[in-house]
Amino acid sequence: MEQPVTVGRAGRSFGDEPEVLEALVDASLTARVTLDEQGTVTGWNAGAERLLGYSAGELTGRRAADLLAEPIPVRGGLPTLAGLPRWNGDVALRHRDGRKLTVGILAHHRPPGADTPAWLIVSALTDRQPPAGLDESLVSWSFAQSPCCAQAIYDTRLRLRRANADMERSAALTEEEMRGLRVSEIIDHDAGLRAERSMARVLRTGEPEYQENFLRAPGENHEHAWSVFISALRDHEDTIRGVCLSAHDMTEQFWARKRLQLIAEAGRRIGSTLDVTRTAQELADVTVPVLADFVSVDLLAALDDAPEPPAPAVPADGPLLLRRAALRSVTPGAPESVVAAGAVDSYPPGSVPFESLRTGRPAVHEVTDPAFAAWLARDPARAARVRGFGIHSVMAVPLAARGTTLGVAFFVRHRNQEAFQHDDLVLAGEFAARAAVSIDNARRYTRERATAVTLQRSLLPQRLPRQAAVEVASRYLPAGPHAGVGGDWFDVIPLSGARVALVVGDVVGHGLVASATMGRLRTAVRTLADIDLPCDELLTHLDDLVARLNTEEESDAEGREAGPAETSSDVGATCLYAVYDPVTRRCCFATAGHPVPAVVSPDGTVDLVGLPAAPPLGVSGLPYEATEVVLPEGSLLALYTNGLVETPDRDLDTGVHRLREVLARPAASLDALCDTVLTDLLPQRPADDVALLLARTRALDARQVATWAVPADPAAVAQTRKDVVEQLERWGLSDAVFVTELVVSELVTNAIRHAEPPVQLRLIHDSTLICEVSDGGNTAPHLRRARTYDEGGRGLLLVAQLTERWGTRQSAVGKTIWAEQTLTPA
Repeated sequence: MEQPVTVGRAGRSFGDEPEVLEALVDASLTARVTLDEQGTVTGWNAGAERLLGYSAGELTGRRAADLLAEPIPVRGGLPTLAGLPRWNGDVALRHRDGRKLTVGILAHHRPPGADTPAWLIVSALTDRQPPAGLDESLVSWSFAQSPCCAQAIYDTRLRLRRANADMERSAALTEEEMRGLRVSEIIDHDAGLRAERSMARVLRTGEPEYQENFLRAPGENHEHAWSVFISALRDHEDTIRGVCLSAHDMTEQFWARKRLQLIAEAGRRIGSTLDVTRTAQELADVTVPVLADFVSVDLLAALDDAPEPPAPAVPADGPLLLRRAALRSVTPGAPESVVAAGAVDSYPPGSVPFESLRTGRPAVHEVTDPAFAAWLARDPARAARVRGFGIHSVMAVPLAARGTTLGVAFFVRHRNQEAFQHDDLVLAGEFAARAAVSIDNARRYTRERATAVTLQRSLLPQRLPRQAAVEVASRYLPAGPHAGVGGDWFDVIPLSGARVALVVGDVVGHGLVASATMGRLRTAVRTLADIDLPCDELLTHLDDLVARLNTEEESDAEGREAGPAETSSDVGATCLYAVYDPVTRRCCFATAGHPVPAVVSPDGTVDLVGLPAAPPLGVSGLPYEATEVVLPEGSLLALYTNGLVETPDRDLDTGVHRLREVLARPAASLDALCDTVLTDLLPQRPADDVALLLARTRALDARQVATWAVPADPAAVAQTRKDVVEQLERWGLSDAVFVTELVVSELVTNAIRHAEPPVQLRLIHDSTLICEVSDGGNTAPHLRRARTYDEGGRGLLLVAQLTERWGTRQSAVGKTIWAEQTLTPA
């Protein structure tokens, strides 16, 4: 007789205890036998005794095969019983009284090594029959009371006949109220019509169908995700008599998948750039409207100026200043926001943002919470927005990364009537954590970039020096991902004798390392140019410097542990060095693996200077060669780095050809021509740094230069002074006569006394007055402090005091000592 099970007040069945469970199930209603691997009986219960009449004492230790009335039937192709994990079927057994019984058994073969018998054989006793009609009642009750899904049965006219309790709850209607109605009449939604169409197909084909629907149950403010199965109901003759609709509420699983998708989407979209404001806006864009109706991202105002936020980031007893970095709303224009984007607002102690940053924990608030209400009471403008838009639920989530507090993200709901839950807070925290790391990365990058840009500006010439030899214009454009920082450089260096040096160089790589290396090379070039080394010798010295830098880098690398991303530390660089003399119109070029310059003649013809091929700096250790070219007045020199002419989709030759075409076009000015060249040859974000230097040559008129050959006789000094005075008078430089006479006397006298002939004097009148004395000697003079009774040693010191600058340069046949005076404007 079946017994009902009583459930206690706490909802726990009395069958939870093992001894009660045994009494409840009545073990004697099942015949249970256990065997070892050899088929010997090791266990025999009361049910088995009732079935076959043998007691446990009679059969324990005997072979189970002795009970068989017939061999066990083994289906064709099946392995032996010992190889099966389970077997079931009918077996003919012999009762103790000799009768033959056919019994249905289920045999479980347990894994080897388990501390249990090898076989468990069970058989339900035939006298365990329920009262008449109980099975049908159980089926009816299971349908009506099924807690796992909502079920409804429809006839062949698609009219509802039965509905279980879950279906009644989901539709908010009773079975009686729904009976006789169609799905589309019970559910006034597109999902009802789709379900009805599926049911019609099931009636026609007999094949089950599956669909997913999203419905909001009456009286609820959030949608449910339903997994719907529709199947045919058949009678014993396989005729379709109706349709069963089973709907499983998959809302929790759906939102779990949805959150995973949102997290993946956030990982893809947040932090796409190294820009603080853009990253904050990406956080707001990802979360509206899927999580909130309005989102604002506020960062500490202290981050604006300080390289690192002050500690502590949140003041203990003062207002908290936050700058609104980003906002987003389901309402166009984000009218919910009290603070405009970019503006700074003050949050007092006790306010939600203040407390969120003080505790460092995210929090959910209803607008009716005492703390939130107290904050609104002190902020009428914000309280008006809350009332006006019906804001009812908010979340405040701190933004922190690497131990640094950055700000707070504020999530608001007003159109979505469901309040924020704990799962929403976890999801918002995940978004905020990702955004905080990206914002911190962007902030650090911005700070480092500012440092690099400052370094770059200090290394590149900010204003090209005034000189008479050439008119110049330049452009420097760093590679896109490394804004403001690169290894390319250019320079214009005034030299003695009204000459000028033009330099363009390229250090391999980008960033601070390339910029620092470029600065060392540029300084070295300026130093070597200051001693007036010839072009080829200058590059040879520069080559030695780069080789030493590589040696130093290798030594440093051996003494430190290499990082996981460390690459070769070799310094790679190319350089082009040119010196133009406006008196002779000669230009000397020397290159170290650098693209050759282009020359545009006054008639518009564009040619490349034919320079011998040479390796980059620091590679060969061999001397470099110089090439000298005479340039007509008004010629245009174009010096550039390979980033201008060589791009990922264009080879060097094609780029040089395009450059020549652009240079041949007329231009209003050199600056305009620079812009035209960059626009025509470069993409919007170049892949490599670019340096461009354009120089239009000038020539000094012959009347601006005076030259005398001076006899190697001290008596010739007087005549030389007289000739110089007359020349200055012709140039209208009477004010410069006194200083020039002293300078000429000292330099010419020194050349006659201490050097070798021939001696030559040259005056150059340009924006300054340059006096040059050349001789055949190689010994360079130097300043020294004369003692009290010394007869000489004061002349060169006098020259240095009376002139703006002076120096000496070597030539193939001797040296030249020069002095330059600043002329008083007429």
